[in-house]
Amino acid sequence: MSLPDITPWPSEAIWQAVSPLLPGFTIEVVPEIDSTNAELMRRLRADCADPVLLVAEHQTAGRGRMARPWHDRPGGAGQSGPGTLMFSLGLPLAPKDWSGLSLAVGWSLANSLHTDIRLKWPNDLWWQGRKLAGVLIETANVKNPAKAGSRYVVIGVGLNILRPEVAGLSTDPAGLTELLPGTRAMQALARVLAPLVETLQVFEQQGFAPFQQRFNARDALAQTPVDLSDGQHGVALGVDPVGALQLQTPQGLQRVTSAEVSVRRARVQADQND
Repeated sequence: MSLPDITPWPSEAIWQAVSPLLPGFTIEVVPEIDSTNAELMRRLRADCADPVLLVAEHQTAGRGRMARPWHDRPGGAGQSGPGTLMFSLGLPLAPKDWSGLSLAVGWSLANSLHTDIRLKWPNDLWWQGRKLAGVLIETANVKNPAKAGSRYVVIGVGLNILRPEVAGLSTDPAGLTELLPGTRAMQALARVLAPLVETLQVFEQQGFAPFQQRFNARDALAQTPVDLSDGQHGVALGVDPVGALQLQTPQGLQRVTSAEVSVRRARVQADQND
Protein backbone atom coordinates (compact mmCIF):
# COMPACT_ATOMS: atom_id res chain seq x y z
CA MET A 1 0.00 0.00 0.00
CA SER A 2 1.56 3.31 -1.09
CA LEU A 3 1.36 6.39 1.08
CA PRO A 4 -0.18 9.58 -0.32
CA ASP A 5 2.18 12.17 -1.77
CA ILE A 6 2.17 14.94 0.81
CA THR A 7 4.07 18.06 -0.18
CA PRO A 8 4.94 20.36 2.72
CA TRP A 9 4.44 24.10 2.61
CA PRO A 10 7.78 25.81 1.82
CA SER A 11 7.64 27.96 4.96
CA GLU A 12 11.37 27.95 5.69
CA ALA A 13 12.36 28.88 2.14
CA ILE A 14 9.80 31.70 2.03
CA TRP A 15 10.88 32.99 5.43
CA GLN A 16 14.52 33.07 4.35
CA ALA A 17 13.62 35.03 1.21
CA VAL A 18 11.29 37.51 2.91
CA SER A 19 12.68 38.09 6.40
CA PRO A 20 15.60 40.28 5.20
CA LEU A 21 12.98 42.53 3.58
CA LEU A 22 10.52 42.46 6.50
CA PRO A 23 12.18 42.24 9.94
CA GLY A 24 10.00 40.32 12.37
CA PHE A 25 8.22 38.46 9.54
CA THR A 26 6.49 35.19 10.50
CA ILE A 27 4.57 32.48 8.64
CA GLU A 28 1.57 30.48 9.83
CA VAL A 29 -0.24 27.66 8.02
CA VAL A 30 -3.60 26.51 9.37
CA PRO A 31 -5.78 23.64 8.11
CA GLU A 32 -9.01 25.64 8.39
CA ILE A 33 -10.21 29.13 9.28
CA ASP A 34 -13.17 31.35 8.52
CA SER A 35 -11.13 33.91 6.59
CA THR A 36 -7.43 34.72 6.65
CA ASN A 37 -8.19 38.39 6.07
CA ALA A 38 -10.71 38.45 8.91
CA GLU A 39 -8.24 36.78 11.26
CA LEU A 40 -5.47 39.30 10.59
CA MET A 41 -7.90 42.17 11.05
CA ARG A 42 -8.97 40.65 14.39
CA ARG A 43 -5.32 40.48 15.44
CA LEU A 44 -4.84 44.10 14.47
CA ARG A 45 -7.68 45.13 16.76
CA ALA A 46 -5.74 43.32 19.49
CA ASP A 47 -2.69 45.52 18.68
CA CYS A 48 -0.80 42.85 16.73
CA ALA A 49 0.60 44.69 13.70
CA ASP A 50 3.70 42.63 12.88
CA PRO A 51 4.33 41.42 9.33
CA VAL A 52 2.83 37.96 8.90
CA LEU A 53 1.80 35.52 6.21
CA LEU A 54 -1.27 33.47 7.12
CA VAL A 55 -2.06 30.53 4.83
CA ALA A 56 -5.22 28.43 5.09
CA GLU A 57 -5.81 25.07 3.46
CA HIS A 58 -9.56 25.69 3.73
CA GLN A 59 -11.69 28.76 4.43
CA THR A 60 -15.26 28.48 5.65
CA ALA A 61 -16.13 32.12 4.96
CA GLY A 62 -13.72 33.25 2.28
CA ARG A 63 -14.71 36.48 0.57
CA GLY A 64 -13.66 38.70 -2.27
CA ARG A 65 -14.28 42.27 -3.30
CA MET A 66 -17.74 43.76 -2.62
CA ALA A 67 -18.41 40.98 -0.05
CA ARG A 68 -18.68 38.29 -2.70
CA PRO A 69 -17.95 34.75 -1.41
CA TRP A 70 -14.75 33.02 -2.53
CA HIS A 71 -15.10 29.29 -3.20
CA ASP A 72 -12.17 27.02 -2.47
CA ARG A 73 -11.90 23.35 -3.28
CA PRO A 74 -9.87 20.36 -2.11
CA GLY A 75 -7.20 18.76 -4.22
CA GLY A 76 -8.42 16.30 -6.82
CA ALA A 77 -7.14 12.95 -7.98
CA GLY A 78 -3.37 13.03 -8.26
CA GLN A 79 -3.25 16.46 -6.60
CA SER A 80 -1.39 16.78 -3.32
CA GLY A 81 -2.58 19.68 -1.18
CA PRO A 82 -5.50 22.06 -1.59
CA GLY A 83 -7.01 22.92 -4.97
CA THR A 84 -6.97 26.62 -4.08
CA LEU A 85 -4.16 28.78 -2.72
CA MET A 86 -5.55 31.09 -0.03
CA PHE A 87 -3.38 33.44 1.97
CA SER A 88 -3.28 36.87 3.55
CA LEU A 89 -0.18 38.96 3.92
CA GLY A 90 -0.33 41.59 6.66
CA LEU A 91 2.24 44.35 7.17
CA PRO A 92 2.56 48.05 8.04
CA LEU A 93 2.81 50.25 4.97
CA ALA A 94 3.16 54.02 4.55
CA PRO A 95 2.88 55.10 0.91
CA LYS A 96 2.18 58.74 0.11
CA ASP A 97 -0.71 57.66 -2.13
CA TRP A 98 -2.60 54.38 -1.78
CA SER A 99 -4.18 54.67 -5.24
CA GLY A 100 -3.52 51.64 -7.44
CA LEU A 101 -2.30 49.28 -4.72
CA SER A 102 -4.60 46.41 -5.76
CA LEU A 103 -3.46 46.82 -9.38
CA ALA A 104 0.20 46.61 -8.39
CA VAL A 105 -0.54 43.49 -6.33
CA GLY A 106 -2.38 41.87 -9.23
CA TRP A 107 0.47 42.66 -11.60
CA SER A 108 3.01 41.17 -9.20
CA LEU A 109 1.08 37.91 -8.90
CA ALA A 110 0.55 37.59 -12.64
CA ASN A 111 4.17 38.43 -13.39
CA SER A 112 5.37 35.71 -11.00
CA LEU A 113 3.06 33.03 -12.35
CA HIS A 114 2.79 33.11 -16.16
CA THR A 115 3.27 35.44 -19.13
CA ASP A 116 -0.21 34.63 -20.48
CA ILE A 117 -2.13 35.79 -17.40
CA ARG A 118 -4.08 39.00 -17.90
CA LEU A 119 -5.39 41.58 -15.42
CA LYS A 120 -8.99 42.77 -15.13
CA TRP A 121 -9.36 46.12 -13.40
CA PRO A 122 -9.14 46.54 -10.50
CA ASN A 123 -7.90 43.30 -8.94
CA ASP A 124 -8.67 40.06 -10.81
CA LEU A 125 -6.32 37.74 -12.66
CA TRP A 126 -7.75 36.27 -15.86
CA TRP A 127 -6.75 33.59 -18.29
CA GLN A 128 -8.57 33.15 -21.60
CA GLY A 129 -11.42 35.34 -20.38
CA ARG A 130 -11.91 33.34 -17.18
CA LYS A 131 -11.15 34.32 -13.58
CA LEU A 132 -8.04 32.71 -12.15
CA ALA A 133 -7.54 34.71 -8.95
CA GLY A 134 -8.87 37.61 -6.93
CA VAL A 135 -7.37 40.06 -4.48
CA LEU A 136 -9.02 41.62 -1.42
CA ILE A 137 -7.17 44.47 0.31
CA GLU A 138 -8.14 45.93 3.68
CA THR A 139 -6.37 48.58 5.74
CA ALA A 140 -6.66 50.02 9.24
CA ASN A 141 -4.78 52.46 11.42
CA VAL A 142 -1.77 51.22 13.36
CA LYS A 143 -1.89 52.10 17.07
CA ASN A 144 1.83 51.55 17.72
CA PRO A 145 3.54 54.98 18.03
CA ALA A 146 6.73 53.49 16.61
CA LYS A 147 4.89 52.98 13.32
CA ALA A 148 3.40 56.46 13.15
CA GLY A 149 2.27 57.39 9.67
CA SER A 150 1.73 53.77 8.69
CA ARG A 151 -1.43 51.83 8.14
CA TYR A 152 -1.67 48.08 8.45
CA VAL A 153 -2.56 46.51 5.14
CA VAL A 154 -3.98 43.00 4.77
CA ILE A 155 -3.67 41.59 1.26
CA GLY A 156 -5.84 38.53 0.73
CA VAL A 157 -5.30 36.33 -2.32
CA GLY A 158 -7.41 33.48 -3.62
CA LEU A 159 -5.81 31.62 -6.52
CA ASN A 160 -7.46 28.64 -8.20
CA ILE A 161 -4.95 25.84 -8.56
CA LEU A 162 -7.57 23.47 -9.93
CA ARG A 163 -10.51 24.79 -11.93
CA PRO A 164 -13.46 25.12 -9.49
CA GLU A 165 -16.64 23.24 -10.31
CA VAL A 166 -19.10 25.77 -8.92
CA ALA A 167 -22.36 26.61 -10.68
CA GLY A 168 -23.82 30.08 -10.95
CA LEU A 169 -20.60 32.13 -10.98
CA SER A 170 -20.81 35.45 -12.81
CA THR A 171 -17.48 34.73 -14.54
CA ASP A 172 -16.28 31.30 -15.61
CA PRO A 173 -13.29 30.18 -13.50
CA ALA A 174 -9.87 29.00 -14.58
CA GLY A 175 -7.23 26.95 -12.77
CA LEU A 176 -3.46 27.45 -12.70
CA THR A 177 -2.88 23.82 -13.66
CA GLU A 178 -4.41 24.63 -17.05
CA LEU A 179 -1.38 26.85 -17.68
CA LEU A 180 1.17 25.04 -15.53
CA PRO A 181 0.21 21.35 -15.31
CA GLY A 182 1.17 19.68 -12.05
CA THR A 183 1.57 22.94 -10.12
CA ARG A 184 0.53 22.76 -6.47
CA ALA A 185 -0.57 25.44 -4.08
CA MET A 186 2.70 25.17 -2.18
CA GLN A 187 4.75 25.77 -5.31
CA ALA A 188 2.59 28.71 -6.39
CA LEU A 189 3.01 30.35 -2.98
CA ALA A 190 6.79 30.03 -3.20
CA ARG A 191 6.75 31.71 -6.63
CA VAL A 192 4.67 34.75 -5.68
CA LEU A 193 5.44 35.74 -2.08
CA ALA A 194 8.92 37.31 -2.14
CA PRO A 195 8.24 39.22 -5.40
CA LEU A 196 4.98 40.48 -3.88
CA VAL A 197 6.83 41.92 -0.88
CA GLU A 198 9.32 43.58 -3.21
CA THR A 199 6.43 45.07 -5.22
CA LEU A 200 4.86 46.46 -2.04
CA GLN A 201 8.10 48.13 -1.06
CA VAL A 202 8.47 49.75 -4.48
CA PHE A 203 4.85 50.90 -4.25
CA GLU A 204 5.48 52.37 -0.81
CA GLN A 205 8.33 54.48 -2.16
CA GLN A 206 7.08 55.36 -5.64
CA GLY A 207 3.34 54.74 -5.76
CA PHE A 208 1.61 53.13 -8.72
CA ALA A 209 3.39 55.06 -11.48
CA PRO A 210 6.17 52.44 -12.03
CA PHE A 211 3.46 49.80 -12.58
CA GLN A 212 1.21 51.69 -15.01
CA GLN A 213 2.78 50.41 -18.22
CA ARG A 214 3.28 46.95 -16.74
CA PHE A 215 -0.40 46.71 -15.84
CA ASN A 216 -1.53 48.04 -19.21
CA ALA A 217 0.64 45.46 -20.99
CA ARG A 218 -1.46 42.74 -19.32
CA ASP A 219 -4.81 44.58 -19.37
CA ALA A 220 -7.58 42.11 -20.27
CA LEU A 221 -10.02 44.91 -21.12
CA ALA A 222 -7.82 47.18 -23.24
CA GLN A 223 -9.67 48.66 -26.24
CA THR A 224 -12.77 46.66 -25.23
CA PRO A 225 -16.34 47.98 -24.95
CA VAL A 226 -17.39 47.61 -21.30
CA ASP A 227 -20.43 48.13 -19.09
CA LEU A 228 -20.02 49.46 -15.55
CA SER A 229 -22.31 48.66 -12.64
CA ASP A 230 -22.92 52.40 -12.13
CA GLY A 231 -24.55 52.63 -15.55
CA GLN A 232 -21.64 53.97 -17.56
CA HIS A 233 -20.69 52.47 -20.93
CA GLY A 234 -17.62 53.00 -23.03
CA VAL A 235 -14.34 51.63 -24.30
CA ALA A 236 -11.65 50.76 -21.74
CA LEU A 237 -8.35 52.51 -22.48
CA GLY A 238 -6.11 51.15 -19.75
CA VAL A 239 -5.20 52.86 -16.50
CA ASP A 240 -3.57 56.18 -15.69
CA PRO A 241 -0.53 56.80 -13.42
CA VAL A 242 -2.64 56.41 -10.25
CA GLY A 243 -4.49 53.30 -11.40
CA ALA A 244 -7.79 54.89 -12.44
CA LEU A 245 -9.59 53.09 -15.27
CA GLN A 246 -9.77 55.32 -18.35
CA LEU A 247 -13.12 55.01 -20.08
CA GLN A 248 -13.88 56.60 -23.43
CA THR A 249 -17.59 57.46 -23.44
CA PRO A 250 -19.83 59.50 -25.76
CA GLN A 251 -19.44 62.32 -23.20
CA GLY A 252 -15.64 62.15 -23.36
CA LEU A 253 -12.86 60.47 -21.42
CA GLN A 254 -13.90 59.48 -17.88
CA ARG A 255 -11.76 58.29 -14.97
CA VAL A 256 -13.17 55.47 -12.85
CA THR A 257 -11.63 55.24 -9.38
CA SER A 258 -14.21 53.57 -7.14
CA ALA A 259 -13.38 49.99 -6.20
CA GLU A 260 -17.11 49.48 -5.62
CA VAL A 261 -17.79 49.73 -9.36
CA SER A 262 -17.66 46.45 -11.27
CA VAL A 263 -16.66 46.28 -14.93
CA ARG A 264 -17.80 43.75 -17.50
CA ARG A 265 -17.32 43.31 -21.21
CA ALA A 266 -20.24 44.92 -23.02
CA ARG A 267 -22.96 42.66 -24.34
CA VAL A 268 -22.66 43.13 -28.06
CA GLN A 269 -25.90 42.55 -29.95
CA ALA A 270 -25.57 39.83 -32.57
CA ASP A 271 -25.46 40.94 -36.22
CA GLN A 272 -28.96 40.47 -37.60
CA ASN A 273 -27.46 39.47 -40.94
CA ASP A 274 -25.82 36.37 -39.47
